[in-house]
Amino acid sequence: MSTERVPAMVRGLKVVFWLVLLSMLAVTTIASLDRGVFEAGADLWSDPWFRATLADAYFGFLAVYLWIAYKEPTWGRRILWFVLLMLLGNIAIAVYVLIQLFRLPANASVEDLLLRKAA
Repeated sequence: MSTERVPAMVRGLKVVFWLVLLSMLAVTTIASLDRGVFEAGADLWSDPWFRATLADAYFGFLAVYLWIAYKEPTWGRRILWFVLLMLLGNIAIAVYVLIQLFRLPANASVEDLLLRKAA
């Protein structure tokens, strides 16, 4: 990828992940004002599609977590991000990716975003 396209890609990813974060905060707030997550879970648990969707989401969180665990240098940070992903899902994913994007230097490559830093 040409070096001119990387800053545009980073800007685009920032927009996407800000939209994900703000959208998830909005829908989570609206849902929480309706009823608590445990009450909703108790009501919905008998529906096989609810369980399938929940499993799909958490396997996706686990897949993203494996990348985060690879990127993070310490076990403390790996455990922290695991807990955050399991509790907050896509909110935590959006925050993590935004942190990574804002830490990139102006001359960064795609590899700088995706790969772990050298020790």
